[in-house]
Amino acid sequence: MKQPWFFCIDMKCFYASVECAERGLNPFETNLVVADVTRGKNALCLAISPRMKALGVHNRCRLSEIPPTVEYIIAPPRMALYIEYAADIYGIYLDYFAPEDMHVYSIDECFIDATRYLSGYKEPRELAGKLMNLIASELHIPSTAGIGTNLYLAKIALDITAKHAPDHMGLLTEELYRETLWEHKPITDFWGIARGKSARLAKCGILSMGDVARAPGELLYKLFGIDAELLIDHAWGRESCTMADIKSYRSKSHSVSFSQILPRDYSAEEARTVLTEMVLHGSQELRRRRVISDRVSLGIGYSRDAAPWSHGSVRLDSATAAESLFRPRVLALYDSLADPRFKVRRLGISFDNVVDEGCEGYDFFTDWEKVEREKQREKAVLALQERYGKNAVLRGTSLLREGTQMERNGMIGGHRAGYDDKTGTSQAVHAL
Repeated sequence: MKQPWFFCIDMKCFYASVECAERGLNPFETNLVVADVTRGKNALCLAISPRMKALGVHNRCRLSEIPPTVEYIIAPPRMALYIEYAADIYGIYLDYFAPEDMHVYSIDECFIDATRYLSGYKEPRELAGKLMNLIASELHIPSTAGIGTNLYLAKIALDITAKHAPDHMGLLTEELYRETLWEHKPITDFWGIARGKSARLAKCGILSMGDVARAPGELLYKLFGIDAELLIDHAWGRESCTMADIKSYRSKSHSVSFSQILPRDYSAEEARTVLTEMVLHGSQELRRRRVISDRVSLGIGYSRDAAPWSHGSVRLDSATAAESLFRPRVLALYDSLADPRFKVRRLGISFDNVVDEGCEGYDFFTDWEKVEREKQREKAVLALQERYGKNAVLRGTSLLREGTQMERNGMIGGHRAGYDDKTGTSQAVHAL
């Protein structure tokens, strides 16, 4: 039986590297940040170039946090362009691997089961290096690669080992993992261990993966329940999940979710307007997917974390996609949750328990004819938006000053799809 080998390949500072490539610049020699300057001096940097990182600037910082002595280029985000580059990178992978042996983990990261493709290579590093060189030569995007005998080790090799390697590649077997990373700290560097879990481990004196491996199993099961099984396996460098498991996985629960960071601090009443837009958008998305929902969850985040998130949910009498049935229930939930003393900066909404629209049915008190008229109207709206763009037909709410849907209709993943300035130029700045 062949030794299994997996790759986890990640594009280095992807958005910033794409912007450098578009300008013919070397990302290792260029100070560049990707940020939407229309959001002001506190705009979040979606990416910074490797050169900026080398200067000590933190990734995902805000423009105001960049030292004033650093000159840099601001590139407005172009999500449509980044998707094109990601598709081109995937095309390079397809020249070497079958789709069933690949799993796109994110826009800039991909897992590959390379086991049956290594016969013509001396070692896994040779094939991984070839892919990295092709991406660099054809698209001018730098990358890093993790190589492991299972999916988990490939991810850890990418996240930890490759960062310190001159060739930007890391390789781990279970034995190498235990020899080189058992005492690595902080433990949050390991995939799947966030601050909350690390804090619970630290209270028991567990500060490294080696500590986890040596800890009594009953203690870990007491702390994390069934999740302790995965934690123990990972502490030993074991992973039972295969590429076939990923491909065959089907979620038991389904939802349609949306969230947004508001462009400024909103009053509770202003945020209510945005939520009204989000309910309509969610209802339209349910219709596009031909599904219905009977439960809506809501989250409200306050400016500068002045108060904890407000969370709640409401269940409808029947599953539906009708905005007129969702809106009063969701707004009533919002009114009961929102704290008017604090400004709102984040909103999240989730339509849960999603099922096929063929399961639609209403109780005796529902005005069925009204629901049918709404359904036909919304189908006509969706057809117009499909043909002429999402802003072809809008509710009056979206024309209010605090409305955000008109702008968000031109975005991808909550970020601008492309430049308003077709020349694609930007300028070097010290600070805003």
